[in-house]
Amino acid sequence: MLQSKYFRTCLGIIFALLIIYLGTKVSFIFKPIVLLVNIMIIPVMLAGFMYYLLRPLVNFLAKHRWPRPISILLIYLVFAGLIVLFSISIWPTLREQLINFANNAPHFVQDLQRQFEKLQQNSQLSKILPSESELTSKIIQYLNKLIASVTNSISNAIAVISNVLVIFATVPIVLYYMLKESSKLIPSLLHFLPRKYRKEGQEALLEIDSAISNFIVGRVVLNIILGVLMYIGFLIIGLPYSMLLAFISIFLNFIPYVGAFLAGIPIVIVGFIDSPSTALWSLVVILVAQQVQDNLLAPYIYGKSLEIHPLTTIVLLLIGGGIAGIIGVLLAIPVYMIAKIIFVRIYKLFLSEKMET
Repeated sequence: MLQSKYFRTCLGIIFALLIIYLGTKVSFIFKPIVLLVNIMIIPVMLAGFMYYLLRPLVNFLAKHRWPRPISILLIYLVFAGLIVLFSISIWPTLREQLINFANNAPHFVQDLQRQFEKLQQNSQLSKILPSESELTSKIIQYLNKLIASVTNSISNAIAVISNVLVIFATVPIVLYYMLKESSKLIPSLLHFLPRKYRKEGQEALLEIDSAISNFIVGRVVLNIILGVLMYIGFLIIGLPYSMLLAFISIFLNFIPYVGAFLAGIPIVIVGFIDSPSTALWSLVVILVAQQVQDNLLAPYIYGKSLEIHPLTTIVLLLIGGGIAGIIGVLLAIPVYMIAKIIFVRIYKLFLSEKMET
């Protein structure tokens, strides 16, 4: 009985659950570790994000016989130059729009009510629109919920950015060593696997690395192109705060599917405050830009490397947001991709062994 594979498996599961149970009884021991993880998770995420963006450049320079440390420092200098260029050419306009938006935000409710009152005066639209009192109450109700949601998001963002000094101090250092020692990462991880599984482990790690790289680089390229297209469209239709709203769209679109909807809400609201026709045209700009991204650019950039059903994506975002908030939402897709690759590899490995025996 002790030699039974089933018995050993059950015994291993029981011991694992026992260890987890005992760990909950001495949770105070792990509090410093949890605190350290909470402090370092944002810098490590940013460093990993920048690692996949900058690694192709470092590898390109390395192929042309540039030492990796010199290549990384050169890229740092170029990146610093781009930040200076951004602060000179783009930031003044963006800052002005941000200040004006913040100053005018308290008046948005009154402006929206005024626009709806104008629509109520239209004889044709008044038949399909609710009464003025009912409409006003609904506007106030929905806007209060929206403002509360935005306030909570800002509070969460402030809590994250409160460690900004830690982030700026650690990200460049962590990123430097990640880029410098990138070729040693996979061999180091393979030492944790038994020798007979190292070949399959190496293939799985390379597949994971390629999938994450394609996802991050592709998402950044698509979002920048989408932001530029939307900014051009906003300038054409004369949408207020065009640059600010385009930047908001770039960052929110890092959240698949849901991000496009969230980015469209402030755009349509600002457009409607200006005029109903501006809101309609802003919606047209959003839809055209999204269609260009989804149907023309995404298949070319991603190919078939990102085969995730939209319903699966939404479920993952809900689960990730429920577990870890905004960080969980951002990590949901990459974690799913990694788990899927590992599961498929393990399944094929043990299934093939079982069929051979």
